[in-house]
Amino acid sequence: MSPEASTLRVQSYWDAHIHDSVIARQEAGTELFFQELAEYHFDKLDYLMRVAGFDRYAGKRVLEVGCGIGIDLVRFARGGARVTGVDLSERAVELAGKNFSYQGLAAQLEVMDGEALKYADSSFDFVYAHGVLQYTPNPERMVSEIRRVLKPGGEALLQVYNRWSWLNALSKITRVDIEHLNAPILRLYSPEEFKRLVSAFASVSIFTERFPVKSRLHRGVMAFFYNSLFVPAFNLIPRIFVKSFGWHLIAKAVK
Repeated sequence: MSPEASTLRVQSYWDAHIHDSVIARQEAGTELFFQELAEYHFDKLDYLMRVAGFDRYAGKRVLEVGCGIGIDLVRFARGGARVTGVDLSERAVELAGKNFSYQGLAAQLEVMDGEALKYADSSFDFVYAHGVLQYTPNPERMVSEIRRVLKPGGEALLQVYNRWSWLNALSKITRVDIEHLNAPILRLYSPEEFKRLVSAFASVSIFTERFPVKSRLHRGVMAFFYNSLFVPAFNLIPRIFVKSFGWHLIAKAVK
């Protein structure tokens, strides 16, 4: 399949599968819809408020590659950053525009392929790409583009899924698929593979996050097993013994 065809398949999939919208009870595009998904997002990814540094970039130019409906980008804007968000999905960018409008915040939002960013070299102080590299046809090209548009000394925060994680193991044991397993492209990485992917940066720190929290995705017996038994039991284990098994691999990189 040609690169263009692969990109179109990815675009079509994410136009039809807005991330986390499966749990929404509110009508898509309403103010309550964005509130509901933001609450769910930061509950599920409870580490983001600590790791992402939403308030660290006041007055700085921040780019989010794969911004989705703008849940994280809104946080950077609230922190005073001058934000730009790009996404391959037209539907996601349309919804992100509504989200920012409800928040009374400004953003430059564009439908754009993160593997071919239409920005000059050294344009941004910080680039954020959370939940996108694992789904793109050519992640090496996307990482190269992210590095290119960063200013010298600029920072990036990048995330992929960890092959050696608790969630991947649980999925195989229970035969319950991880989210978006049917996406046109979904890659899992070992820490070593992720390190190679971001090796062009001047310095990189890689660590794991995303440990079990209660989920709204499942119902019935599976939900009881996961929420009432597995999550409490896992979190009794001292984190030092399981810290390498987080579902998310995070790279903090400096150009």
